[in-house]
Amino acid sequence: MLYPIVGLGVLFFCIAFILTEGNAKYLLSGYNTMSEEERKRFDLKSFIPFYKNFHIFLSISFVAIGVALNSISINAAGIFLAVYPIVAYIYFIWKSNQFQKGKPKSMNTMAIIVLGATLVFVLGLLGMGFKEDTLTIKSDSLEISGSYGEDIPFNDIESISLTNELPNITMRTNGFSLGEIKKGYYKSSEGKVKLVLNSQNKPFLKIKKKEGFPIFFTGKSQSAEIVLNQIKGSNPSLIIE
Repeated sequence: MLYPIVGLGVLFFCIAFILTEGNAKYLLSGYNTMSEEERKRFDLKSFIPFYKNFHIFLSISFVAIGVALNSISINAAGIFLAVYPIVAYIYFIWKSNQFQKGKPKSMNTMAIIVLGATLVFVLGLLGMGFKEDTLTIKSDSLEISGSYGEDIPFNDIESISLTNELPNITMRTNGFSLGEIKKGYYKSSEGKVKLVLNSQNKPFLKIKKKEGFPIFFTGKSQSAEIVLNQIKGSNPSLIIE
């Protein structure tokens, strides 16, 4: 998580020095579509320092807070990485209204509404992603809850085992990944796999099916060892590696 935090921090810092009075009519969104008369009513000289200082502060605060949170909780750092820039730019656009003299602010209002809706959407995704997916042992199957869960009949299971290592993940093809949470389909050194990882607690439970992708599961509140023992007790005929 440190690399994305530092990388975005550097990007914000570089953005602070891109905009000048000379290139604003090409690079500054909104300003580049104004007529000459509208540009005369926009206080560009005052806006440029505000733009620069905002992005410098965003860069420094983003890295400082992000690194601090990452040392405490990688999940908290992931949430911060997703939410903080959106909130910051909502503030930036709102404060930018003061530089528009005598000009309707409908464009800025619309941008704030769009960013606000994006923030709500992101928070909803985070809420769904961080909700713990559980594994329930039924009379004839294992049921994994959640968006990437499934009901796996015992007859379709080739083997179940514990492992301290995940296969080398090369790419997420469909799913949710943030911090310790990984849910969805991934390409790996073992081919395509499904991960339902509510945490990075080891060992992981590996469910190998007779057909389809192997599943790696771990919960937050219950260890994989306990789950495996419960599975053994419910269906002794299953192959436990």
